[in-house]
Amino acid sequence: MRLDKFLVLNIPEISRSRLQELIEGEFVRAGTVFLKLPSFKVKEGQLIEVKIPPLEEAIPLPQWIPLDILYEDEDLIVVNKPAGMVVHPAPGHSEGTLVNALLSHCGESLSGINGVKRPGIVHRLDKETSGLLVAAKNDRAHRHLSYQLSTHQMRRVYNALVWGMLLPQEGIIEGAIGRDRYHRQRMALCKGGKPALTHYKITKFFGRIASLVECRLETGRTHQIRVHLTAKGHSLIGDGVYGKIPKSIPLVLKEFLLKKWLPGRQALHAKELSFFHPSTHKQLLFSATLPEDMRNLIDVLNYQTQTTVG
Repeated sequence: MRLDKFLVLNIPEISRSRLQELIEGEFVRAGTVFLKLPSFKVKEGQLIEVKIPPLEEAIPLPQWIPLDILYEDEDLIVVNKPAGMVVHPAPGHSEGTLVNALLSHCGESLSGINGVKRPGIVHRLDKETSGLLVAAKNDRAHRHLSYQLSTHQMRRVYNALVWGMLLPQEGIIEGAIGRDRYHRQRMALCKGGKPALTHYKITKFFGRIASLVECRLETGRTHQIRVHLTAKGHSLIGDGVYGKIPKSIPLVLKEFLLKKWLPGRQALHAKELSFFHPSTHKQLLFSATLPEDMRNLIDVLNYQTQTTVG
């Protein structure tokens, strides 16, 4: 068997192309001999050792990108992030991120705060989640805001559209969240995960087709709302990672999602953000209305509900 194929089978969380780079970079060996060819034929009984070096953090560059700024002063900036924008650079997303835009807008004041890769970032939103996010402009502000986040003094409220009629209409979802052992791109409820708690309240039902949910986070785990609502049996509309379009939904709604909905966009929006200013200590409250795509989706749901009732 080829060496690269053998490694893919035994280290499935690393892509074949990445493993080939490690082979050619002399990070794979059998005993004291480095195996430099992906096509090398492994033999039964050989012990193959792979050394995986830490990823080097790319230094993000300033990039002019229009920002929807709700508030800004010498300590912090609050923006309304659009769906489709990555917060900080990651493999495959070295440009067009919120960090690139902030570096261009804020200049040198942002450099070095919270590390090279995530300068100024206090909390994050998934790429396809829209809404409010605060970034710090200096270390003192970053420490102050991060402390509020960790002690639950920072209030974050989201709107989500989920499939089905979520009952009871108000409650708490609690369950530890960790990496899904079978799907590395997903998170899941699991033993040994980090504690997570979500408050939810239904603000509108669209018949039995969907529900508009308001969620308030006590914790901020990766994909928390998406994982918790899926665990209740009601995945977010548009979330291809944790759910899929039900077969029973009306054709008009299905066509809207397939033709007019941004691929990969889960119907999730960070609508409210509240925290204490790191210098004045006054409480600040910001809100952002639902973006156009989610308003259009609600219009389709309303139309379909009225049609069904009629």
